Amino acid sequence: MLTWVMYDIPKDRTRNKIAKLCEESGIYRVQYSIFLGDLNNAQRKELITNLKDLMNIDEDSVYVFPMCSEDFNKCKLLGQAFNKELIADEIKTLFL
Repeated sequence: MLTWVMYDIPKDRTRNKIAKLCEESGIYRVQYSIFLGDLNNAQRKELITNLKDLMNIDEDSVYVFPMCSEDFNKCKLLGQAFNKELIADEIKTLFL
């Protein structure tokens, strides 16, 4: 299932670790603090566990949204919806 990860993390070090974890999980950056990729339930649960270990619950915000392909296809992207240079070809094809 497609999975969005979005975050607002004030500390550079933590933010970099979160981004690296997302990339290692096989999801792709679509904007600086937004990742998207295809994860099964076990992969998503593992990612959530690892995110919790890295973040400061009192300061950081991380959102993990699973989304089926049917709902994704209903999304409307306006303007410069994503940075084409940051994302993989696999995700680009979902947007085009």
